[in-house]
This record gives sequence, C-alpha cells and structure tokens, in this order.
Amino acid sequence: MQSKSSFPKLKNPTILSPMAGVTDIAFRTLAKKYGAALTCTEFVSSSGVIRGNKDTLDLLRIHPSEKPVAVQIFGGNITEVVAAGKLLEKQFDIIDFNCGCPVYKVIKNGAGSGLLKKPVFLSKLLNKLTTAVNVPVSVKIRIGVDETHINALEIAKIAQDAGVAAVTVHGRTQKQGYSGSADWDLIKKVKEKLSIPVFGNGDVFSPETFKNCLDESGVDGIMIGRFAIGNPYCFRQILDYLKKGSYKSINNASLFSDYSLLAERYNLPFMSVKQQAIYFTKGLIGGSKIRSKLVKCKNISELKVIMAIV
Repeated sequence: MQSKSSFPKLKNPTILSPMAGVTDIAFRTLAKKYGAALTCTEFVSSSGVIRGNKDTLDLLRIHPSEKPVAVQIFGGNITEVVAAGKLLEKQFDIIDFNCGCPVYKVIKNGAGSGLLKKPVFLSKLLNKLTTAVNVPVSVKIRIGVDETHINALEIAKIAQDAGVAAVTVHGRTQKQGYSGSADWDLIKKVKEKLSIPVFGNGDVFSPETFKNCLDESGVDGIMIGRFAIGNPYCFRQILDYLKKGSYKSINNASLFSDYSLLAERYNLPFMSVKQQAIYFTKGLIGGSKIRSKLVKCKNISELKVIMAIV
C-alpha cells in the first residue's frame, strides 16, 4: 500500500533521535544549527497530549528553525493515539509513533516495543492513525522482543501496508535494551524489502561509523542517539566527513553557553539544564572533577561559574 502522505525529502541523511531528558528545545535548536536534517521532540504520551498535561505540552515547544520537525508519541490506546495525532498535526510536519521503547513502565501498558508482540493490533492502530491525520506518519521499531522473536521485517511490512511514510529500525531487541550490538545486517534487509524510506539506528558513535553504516546498509538516513548526547556538533562532523573525508574535533563544553542561553529563553527547569551540563563535559580531561562540582551546584549562577572554567 502506498503511504497516505509522503515523507519529506531531507537535506542530508542525519536525523536527531528523540531522547528523554536530552532532546529539549534548546538542544534540538543546536543540533539543527550544526546540520541535523530532522529533529524530533522527546517522546510524549498520547494520553498526556489529549489531556493537556502541562509537562507534556512543555516538551512540545519548537524553535522556528526546526523545519521539518517531528513529534514522537507513544500509547497503547487507539482512540487516544488518533486523538493526539489530530491535535499534533497542526504543529508538526511528521508524527512518529514509538514501537521501540524498551522501558518497563511503557511496555507494561502495551506501548513502545510491547506493540511488537501485537502485529494485528498494531496494524489496526497505524491504519487508524494514518487515515486520521494529513501529515506523514513514521514508525520507530526494534528488531524484535528477544533473539527468539525477531520480527522486524514483518512489523515494517505491516507499517508500510498501513500507510506509514517511513520506518526507523533500531538494530537491537527489546530485551537487549542498549546492551550488545546493533544488527545492521537486519536493518539492511528491512531497507531492501520496503518501498518507503527506511532509517537505521544503533551503535553510530563516530562520523566514520556513520558513513560505513550508511554505505553498507543502503538506508535513506541514520538516526543519531547517544553519539549526540552532550555533542550537538556531531552533525557538523558527520556532514564534513561525508563531504570531504575529514572533520574538526571541538571541546563540546564550549557549546554549553549557547545551550544555556536557549535554555534560559525557554525557561527550562534547572535540574534539566544541570543534567545537560554534565553531558556536555563528557570526554573532557578532568571531566570527572567538573561533573562532581556540577552535581553539587544548587542554582544556575553556580552552574554558569563552573562551566565557565571548562
């Protein structure tokens, strides 16, 4: 079945993965500045969206530079997912539906990667969602629940037949979480079987690995997750490497002042900003001492003083 809305053509193959506690509006704005072709909100509960939950609505704020921009939703209730999609299509270019989260509190409610166990139900949900909204719907999946239940090809085909415009495959099972290795051979097989765009995800921690995975799998793009944490400049590095075979290394902590200005503009919670500051110090010489100071700081003024000496 042809997708009911086509996925937008991206300027390049880099996509910022939605990550709870990481991809806030300030971080996404920096990722976009450094070249991410597509940004996506932290994942939000469909029930939180339709109930107008304040914390949920705060996660849905977007910067004017984020075009195109996606929102990722999760849920196991068809009525709620569809209602949330209809509300969100007014603000976002793409609605991404999460079928990959391995966290217990999500899967116990029949959402996230728990839906990999219910292909018939998932088909019905995606058909309802893609029919109800006028923007493209994408889906993020894992390769299966565990090593004895690998069904990425089946789920991806179901999504395509339901009118989904693109599929992202994280190359691990639900049981693996973020341990072990991502199976890029299976991601390649999914790409070969579908006619819609397929994006890969998993174990890309350098520009070199990005290019290797892109070339060998043939995917339309790669979703960057943990490599981007504390490192929004990674998108510039990837694009430079793809274009000219080299890239610059920078002190990521030097970018924090840009992040903090945006965080202040959008009144992001102090604890969230502090956690981001900790992320921005990863890989620094003496970073552990800086992080121990950050953990103890109690307000934004103290935090800025600590980060200024990095």
